[in-house]
Amino acid sequence: MLRYGALMGAGLAEAGHEVTLASPRQRLKFSGPHGISKWVGYIDKFVVGPREVARAARHADVVHVCDHSNAVYVPERTSVPYVATCHDLLAVRGAMGEVPDCPASFMGRHLQRAILKGLGRAHAVACVSSATLRDAQRLLNGYRGTFALVPNALNYPYRVLDAATVRQRLAAQGLDSADPYVFSIGSSHRRKNRECVLHALAGIASSWSGKVIFAGLPLSTEHRELVRRLGIESRVIEVVKPNNELLEALYNGALALLFPSRFEGFGWPLVEAQACGCPVICSDREPLPEVTGRAAILCDADDHAAFGRAILDLAHSPQRRAELVRQGLQNATHFERSAMIGRFVALYEQVAGRI
Repeated sequence: MLRYGALMGAGLAEAGHEVTLASPRQRLKFSGPHGISKWVGYIDKFVVGPREVARAARHADVVHVCDHSNAVYVPERTSVPYVATCHDLLAVRGAMGEVPDCPASFMGRHLQRAILKGLGRAHAVACVSSATLRDAQRLLNGYRGTFALVPNALNYPYRVLDAATVRQRLAAQGLDSADPYVFSIGSSHRRKNRECVLHALAGIASSWSGKVIFAGLPLSTEHRELVRRLGIESRVIEVVKPNNELLEALYNGALALLFPSRFEGFGWPLVEAQACGCPVICSDREPLPEVTGRAAILCDADDHAAFGRAILDLAHSPQRRAELVRQGLQNATHFERSAMIGRFVALYEQVAGRI
């Protein structure tokens, strides 16, 4: 997770620590069939990669593996303490048959077992939410290292913008800030539950004139077909991979963020939205209530009618919306980068004292 690694590197350097960011480079290049290229990628990751990481780690005081999927790089024996951040164990649980949203291939099951073993070798496993921590404690049964809860921090200084700035940034993308809209960000993966947003909008189409803006990855063919069947083609807008400035404006201009995810390790958009003064309507699946500080409207992930009612509630009650904005801004202050870095420095000192 390069985004998280950059966040950690910048925060630690700002706090006065010497930091080296190391990530295995692609050595073996192959442009043939996907199946073969995937195996070539595994060679890069599991044969070449560990050597590069080991060289970079040789003179470190602490090595921080920023994404649990790279826990395979934690060595069996080391004189240097290793800390691994665990963002979620969705893929591991999918490989174990626990989560149907994330099935695994034969090779995928072996990979996830290797990742879990690697986490078990780390001196400390830092989990980004209580839900992820509970999964890690259960799946790493007998783990002798340290578990820690270290929530993510904002990786960009999202804030409330003045109306003119929002209008200017949206207009540059051909968007009219005067048109009411709700906002949704993510991918078309089943667990992101984009169909819930579409059904929610269709259900209130005669009661609310607004639109939905989808940001992130494009809608899938299946979702576009659902848009057509629901008759809401004129009410759906896609903004593919917006940069941080545009994303900030989209949060600021929205009536609310809709986030009906069925499974998350953390849920960065929730805090980003709150920092921009955008109310959150999200599913009640953990860890979303924890991350939002319950400063959100919580709905059953499969109840699209509830999401529709929540949109109408905010559209028709400025007082209710203003209160959620206030609560959200307060909650977002808990996710400052300096707080996250302080927790990690304390964890580094703790594990370093044991080596």
